[in-house]
Amino acid sequence: MKHEVVEKNIGLMALLIVLVISGGFLVEIVPLFFLKEVNEPIAGLEPLTPLEMEGRDIYIREGCHVCHTQMIRPFRAETERYGHYSVAGEFVYDHPFLWGSKRTGPDLARVGGRYSDAWQRVHLYNPRDVVPESTMPSFPWLFERKVDADGITGKLEAYQTLGVPYTDEQIASAPDEIRGKYEIEALVAYLQQLGTVLSTKR
Repeated sequence: MKHEVVEKNIGLMALLIVLVISGGFLVEIVPLFFLKEVNEPIAGLEPLTPLEMEGRDIYIREGCHVCHTQMIRPFRAETERYGHYSVAGEFVYDHPFLWGSKRTGPDLARVGGRYSDAWQRVHLYNPRDVVPESTMPSFPWLFERKVDADGITGKLEAYQTLGVPYTDEQIASAPDEIRGKYEIEALVAYLQQLGTVLSTKR
């Protein structure tokens, strides 16, 4: 049989595997590079403020993205619980994106504005004070540490190089905007803007 010829010839099999993967890439991935809705930000999307940017880095540092996704899939069970499904234009300024794949905790794509700043602070200090069954760890050190104001300029310059529309003036003023702020302020600021650009109304 013909398939036996392929199975017994490793070189031919490797070539065919490469051809199949390449064909799939050309058909499924390459067209996405040219779709407007994939490459352009949705209306109203702005780059993160310096404080929100610091909060995002804290979110990554503390491993929040390991237990919380930031991607709502276009299924009724998802949208009924979390809101409008995620669209590519929401993430064009994210480097790296934080979609995640594991939900030990709930999805946070639309958490912005859902709870007050005070609730977020209590939840991060001791999650069981507001959600008794929570398995999330506490983060009391966020209330003691201050953000690194001196490192923000380099971060924003790197993002500007990647195409995020920060102006030179925004970059120059960034250290003064966040100097003296605590890490908890930065993380809450980041959480409170998640998903607020795209309306959750269905």
